[in-house]
Amino acid sequence: MNKMLTKSVLGVAGLAFTGGVFAGPVAAHAAEPVHGKPVAVAVQADKPDAGKLIPHGVQGKQSRIDLNDEQTGNVKAIIAATKKAGLPERAAVVSIATSLQESKLENLGHLGDKNDHDSLGLFQQRPSSGWGTPEQITDPEYSTTAFLKGLRQVDGWQDMPLTDAAQTVQVSAYPDAYAQWEQQAADLVAQHWNS
Repeated sequence: MNKMLTKSVLGVAGLAFTGGVFAGPVAAHAAEPVHGKPVAVAVQADKPDAGKLIPHGVQGKQSRIDLNDEQTGNVKAIIAATKKAGLPERAAVVSIATSLQESKLENLGHLGDKNDHDSLGLFQQRPSSGWGTPEQITDPEYSTTAFLKGLRQVDGWQDMPLTDAAQTVQVSAYPDAYAQWEQQAADLVAQHWNS
C-alpha cells in the first residue's frame, strides 16, 4: 500500500511540476492587467486609397455585371500584371474597366462572324494591328502587359479621366464607353489588390 501511495503522490507532484513548467513561462510573461475602459485597436485596412482609384470621380451612369470564377481570375491576372509592371492601382482600374468594356473580362477567342475583325482576348487586341500573336493576345498576362505598355506611352495618363486614357490606347469606335465601368473596376481593385 505504501508503494502505491508513494507512486500516486509522485505522480501528482509530477503533474503539478509539468503543468508549472508549461504554464509558468506564459504566466511569467503575462502583462499586468489594465484597469479602466477597454481600448479599441485600430486595424489598418489593406485596401488601396479610394481617392487614388477614382481621382476624378466617375463619369456618367455606371454599369455593373456579376462575375463568374473565370472573370474573377482574369481580374486577378490583370492586377498581377499591373504589379509586375510596377504600376499603381490606378493603372489596374483603367485596365479592368477597359477589359469590362471590351470583353466583359472574358478571354475571347475567335468569335467567327461576330468577331470584330481579328480581335481577341481580354482587350480585343488585334494580331493584324501588331498587338501580338493570337496565342499571346489570349494570355491574360501578356495582353495586360501589352495594354499597360500602351498606357505608359500616353503622356499624363494618370491625370486623365479613365475613358480618355483607355481610348488613347484602344482607339475604339465608342470612345466614351469605358467610363461606365470605372466604379466596378475600382471596387474590384480595392477587393483584390492585396489578395
